[in-house]
Amino acid sequence: MKEILVSEGQQVKAGDSLLRLDDSVQRATTEQLASQAKAAKALLDELKAQPRKETLDVAAAQVTATEASLKMAQDTYQKELAAYQTDPRTVSKDALDSAANAVNVASANLDVARKQYALIKAGAWIYDIQSQERQVMALEESHSSAGALLGKYTLRAPRDGVVLSINTIVGNYASPQGAYDAYTQGTGPVITLGSTPTQLNVRCYVDEILVPRLPLGPKVQAQMSIRGSNVKLPMQFVRVQPFVSPKIELADQRQERVDVRVLPVIFTIAKPANINLFPGELVDVYISE
Repeated sequence: MKEILVSEGQQVKAGDSLLRLDDSVQRATTEQLASQAKAAKALLDELKAQPRKETLDVAAAQVTATEASLKMAQDTYQKELAAYQTDPRTVSKDALDSAANAVNVASANLDVARKQYALIKAGAWIYDIQSQERQVMALEESHSSAGALLGKYTLRAPRDGVVLSINTIVGNYASPQGAYDAYTQGTGPVITLGSTPTQLNVRCYVDEILVPRLPLGPKVQAQMSIRGSNVKLPMQFVRVQPFVSPKIELADQRQERVDVRVLPVIFTIAKPANINLFPGELVDVYISE
């Protein structure tokens, strides 16, 4: 646990930050993926921006240089050929053949330079651009996934309510299953969030023997007695949870042997301003028609 951002009894809104786990590793991973995505996007922009003017100018200069080399080789060959035709003794046959070969080499170099210029002018290959686009998309999705996971390291309120209890402290270990409870030797919620303080719900457990006598619907009338006082408060019927289950609410579920089964019935009550009444209290409920 890195930081607790609320206190018990504090009212929170849906989406408010409640606590933050240690996210240093996940944050570093997210930032690394963000940098990789930016680098891949920069390379994609570079491919799309081709040809670069400076590179194209160099290729054009190479074409001009090879054209000049070809012209010089052709001139040399023509001079030696004219001399050879006038007097074969002035130029050897080997020198004439070398001049002719120099023209062929210069012509081939010019062809290569022109093709290189055309290749640069055409820009990046479409398949290279498509491959890089997919690289960018994959890295951006990985970054988005890592960012979503990073957001899970901050626990937020799912709805408006009140912080009823905080069951951990900074520095304690917390897992997706909750915080370790030394009393029950199990895990429980790190934070318990309740409804707004103006309205409270009461869950009443009706013994299965009394279920046939239970009135349902609008006819149900019920009142609640607060233990340790003579206060009796009327309640409004909300619903029945239509599933009879073992009564294990007051003991360790893993160790208790249960013989009684109960039906949960939910009521609601407006919290009185002049009476101390808190979530989690045990109260007595009387139900009638």
